[in-house]
Amino acid sequence: MLPDAAPPPPPDPAPAAHPGPPADDTAVRTRVPLLAPGTELHGQYEGSGFTEARYLANRGDGQPVMLSRLLYLVASALDGVRDYERVSHHVSGRYGREVSTSNIAFLVERKLVPLGVAYLPEHGEAPPPVPKTDLLLALKGHKVLLPPRAVLAVADALSWLHRPAAVTAALLSVAVLDAWLFLVHGAMTPVLHTMEQPVLLLAVFALTVGSLLFHEFGHASACRYGGARPGCIGCGVYLIWPALYTDVTDIYRRGRGARLRTDTGGIYFNAVFVLGLFAGYFATGQEFLLAAVYLVHFEALEQLMPAVRLDGYYILGDLAGIPDLFGKVRPILSSMVPGRPLPREVRELKKSARVIVTAWVVTMVPLIVAELSYALWNLPRLVSTAVRSLTEQVRGTAEALREGALAQAALGTVGSLLLVLPMGGVVYLTFRIGGRLYRAGVQATAGRPAARLAVVGCVAAVAAALAGAWTYGMTPKTLPPKPPLAPALQPNVPRPQVHATAPARHRHRHHGPAASPTAVPGPPSGSPSARVPLPVPSSPSPRASTGSPRPSADASSAVPSARTSPSSTPSFPGGSATPSPSASPSEPVPTTSPRPTPPSGTPSPPTPGPSPTGLPTATATAPTAAGG
Repeated sequence: MLPDAAPPPPPDPAPAAHPGPPADDTAVRTRVPLLAPGTELHGQYEGSGFTEARYLANRGDGQPVMLSRLLYLVASALDGVRDYERVSHHVSGRYGREVSTSNIAFLVERKLVPLGVAYLPEHGEAPPPVPKTDLLLALKGHKVLLPPRAVLAVADALSWLHRPAAVTAALLSVAVLDAWLFLVHGAMTPVLHTMEQPVLLLAVFALTVGSLLFHEFGHASACRYGGARPGCIGCGVYLIWPALYTDVTDIYRRGRGARLRTDTGGIYFNAVFVLGLFAGYFATGQEFLLAAVYLVHFEALEQLMPAVRLDGYYILGDLAGIPDLFGKVRPILSSMVPGRPLPREVRELKKSARVIVTAWVVTMVPLIVAELSYALWNLPRLVSTAVRSLTEQVRGTAEALREGALAQAALGTVGSLLLVLPMGGVVYLTFRIGGRLYRAGVQATAGRPAARLAVVGCVAAVAAALAGAWTYGMTPKTLPPKPPLAPALQPNVPRPQVHATAPARHRHRHHGPAASPTAVPGPPSGSPSARVPLPVPSSPSPRASTGSPRPSADASSAVPSARTSPSSTPSFPGGSATPSPSASPSEPVPTTSPRPTPPSGTPSPPTPGPSPTGLPTATATAPTAAGG
């Protein structure tokens, strides 16, 4: 993942709105502005999609800022020695036009200081805090994991992997091995086998975390291969998910090709990591390594999505030459309204960049709106299903912890987090979007009470319609629980029982219910904690693990499930499973029927005998010869 603090829109380069202080003001002319601590000036943004050149600076908090040429020249002249007058002479000589002292004061105090690039020391005071950006889908809470020196050392050691020959060999090898895995060996079988073993799932989880870190080294090494200097590798919170990032801001001084190589370097290193997993599988034969290969593929596909600030977003932004695509959503939508003038943010874009950004906006905005609408329509069952799943998950994890199954408890904790984090992310994003829409509505209807009343009426109508649909059950109902796809991630979670009907060809000929040595009778049907017993690995028959009693040859075809109550109606050898209608209700119903005497020459039927499990089983007797 690349640094997601995208630059804000560039400020106006000309001080036309404010004349600034008078030029003969001695106090103003002798004021010495300073560059904010930690600010780095990176130079021109090569291959930009703007009609005029743009320059990049990096603030002390790591926030990139895009500047016009005039602002960049002013910022580069703030060395802590020059006052406004000397800065004016310095900038005028490089800009090619006269820039007065009052204009310099305006640009510093009204443009650079609010951006956090410069500040004015007054009586030895510390510089003011830099302004915080409020990007909707940005990484929050940055924490450094590896300092720039360590990242640079690793990037130097791995930069050779970005040579064209190495890239070609790696990608061709992955293509061949993927064809073998998905078309010949089968990719789902290793995943299912791994799901049955909690310890192996923990190993796959550790490998996935390792692939994330290796992904970041892909960005750093690609940045170094392009001639730039990578920064730190850190972690933060994306929405509420933990995420890693790499500071590669220095690559913006290079051309578009170097930036695209850096953008795709993480996904390329996912492919290199997959080669290592394949090598480990062929050396050891461990199937969980192939399961990790499967998951790394999904990680790479997720990074390519351009809807959020992941690698796909930066790839598209560098193709268009615009670092901040989300900052162009409102101007592009405004430019589509007939009769309205073209916004300045759209006029300053090149035609090719405008086409790319417009295509992205008209694709992403409807998808995001449709997704939010679908989520609101299904909100009741989303909430009820999430609460039910989380309750069962926490209960099962606590039970596994009490039983001492540490591996299952650890995976249950991971499964609980996988449920909690998306729920929290949805709540967080809902409040963020709701707050932004509220502020946008207030700002757009300021001084227009009729328009504000219309907006409030529309919002109230939509809310009332949704509330009515939720209340009267017009929205989809909550789905019944299903067996978990990954039982190891949901330890001790009850499995829904399935009452099946046994085909006649599977019936056995003995007269009593015979359980296999591994079958365990199920609890009564009213028991709230009934669970299907897990099969014993040594069982020769998979059907023996259901714990269901087998019917006799003359019994009803309905097979009791593992949750059959012990008080259910028993089968009747040689007759119907239900008593005769002619029997008196007050008379006891016999549990056995008289065995008819077989004719001469007919072998006697088998009689039940004791089994090792304590349940009756069929034992054959020797046939009796006629007249013998």
